[in-house]
Amino acid sequence: MAIADALRVILADAYAIYLKTKGFHWHVSGPYFRDYHLLLDEQAAEILAITDAIAERARKTGHTTIRSIGDIARHQTIKDHDKKFVTPQDMMSELRADNLLLVESLRRAKEIADKANDNATSGLIDTWTDEAERRAWFLFEISR
Repeated sequence: MAIADALRVILADAYAIYLKTKGFHWHVSGPYFRDYHLLLDEQAAEILAITDAIAERARKTGHTTIRSIGDIARHQTIKDHDKKFVTPQDMMSELRADNLLLVESLRRAKEIADKANDNATSGLIDTWTDEAERRAWFLFEISR
């Protein structure tokens, strides 16, 4: 697998997690509404912020990246969530699991980048991994 292919999956998954996080942000309810609402908005913004960097990195390596919602759907490994009601605890648990799946994809991409001596991509992946691990950690801690 080429690094551009790995970045394409990571970008599709980032959009999938972003949309799920934003959807949960819009639909969270309960006694901790404000805290969850603000946390999910913060996490969604962080995820969206990396999407441009992921796509631009693929372009800098001479490749293309995703082009549409359909293209995202073809490449994402993170499952969509369309249920009408989800408890806040289930929201946090699902997002934690999704962020940990993203971490796994990032680690696989880092191995590919390191084998290709692509230091720039490898360094960016380190930052994205740390951010995803932080999101997973926060989601774990608030669900205990």
